[in-house]
Amino acid sequence: MKADTMAEKQETAGERLDRLDVLPWERAGAPDQLVNGAAGSLKDIWKHRELLGLLTKRELKARYKDSSLGFVWSLIKPLTQLLIYYVVVGKFLGAERGIPNFAVYIFAGLTIYTLFSEIVSGGTSSIISNSGLVKKVYLPREIFPLSAVGSALFNLAVQMVILLITALLVGTLTLGPHLLYGVGALVVVVIYGTALGILLAALNVYLRDVQYLVEVILMLFMWGSPILYHWTFAVSAMPGWLGQIYLNNPVTLAVIGFQEAVWSPGSSSDSLDGLALRLLAAAAVGLVLLFVSQRVFARLQGNFAQEL
Repeated sequence: MKADTMAEKQETAGERLDRLDVLPWERAGAPDQLVNGAAGSLKDIWKHRELLGLLTKRELKARYKDSSLGFVWSLIKPLTQLLIYYVVVGKFLGAERGIPNFAVYIFAGLTIYTLFSEIVSGGTSSIISNSGLVKKVYLPREIFPLSAVGSALFNLAVQMVILLITALLVGTLTLGPHLLYGVGALVVVVIYGTALGILLAALNVYLRDVQYLVEVILMLFMWGSPILYHWTFAVSAMPGWLGQIYLNNPVTLAVIGFQEAVWSPGSSSDSLDGLALRLLAAAAVGLVLLFVSQRVFARLQGNFAQEL
């Protein structure tokens, strides 16, 4: 009786193997085609949009877990930086004498740059920090760096409340078409931050030193951006060609655009010629970078589980 049962099980297993042999191979994850592959990945992400929202909420809750002040901490760091830079750079080094409404100027630059920094740094470590999920279940892995984007945008919303109130009290916040510069700056930062976050997230799986290198580069970028000084000071100290490279840097353009929106209207300052066109061009190039980054990510994600 037992022998008959075992024979039936063996025959059943053999039949299953025969059926599997005739089935065509299917690649798990995003397809390899250039345009169709990107479109397929986008559809896959859209199907998992609820999971993306849950991951974003989880990241926010985990960041401030067991904290008495909670989300208030998202304000303490930039406000502390603002105080230090305002006192040391503005007062002690006299930078405020050349830049009116210096506090608003610094806070505007810090706010938009903090968004870029959080998206890139959070995206870089996103796959590593979610290694348990990556190894156990299939889902579009782009969701993990995208959850860092959502978390950074939430922190931006909290900081924007303080920035807008401060600019309104100082008198630099006015209604007008110049506010579109702020929108353009936000779009540029989100595009480039997302592109770099997705690309670096994949590279960090294979080379863990990437996340530490990113921290150093982000620090250099902050001091290289016109946050603590006006962009005219930097350009005047550079050769003409280098100055144009500096001005067309998407991070520099985003910082200048954000300052034009909330600081410049109430302050006598030089405006960058063709800022709107520069922001549009930067956004267009950024979309190409985002596309390339996603394709590289799709190519590398097949071995994530093994590497982790």
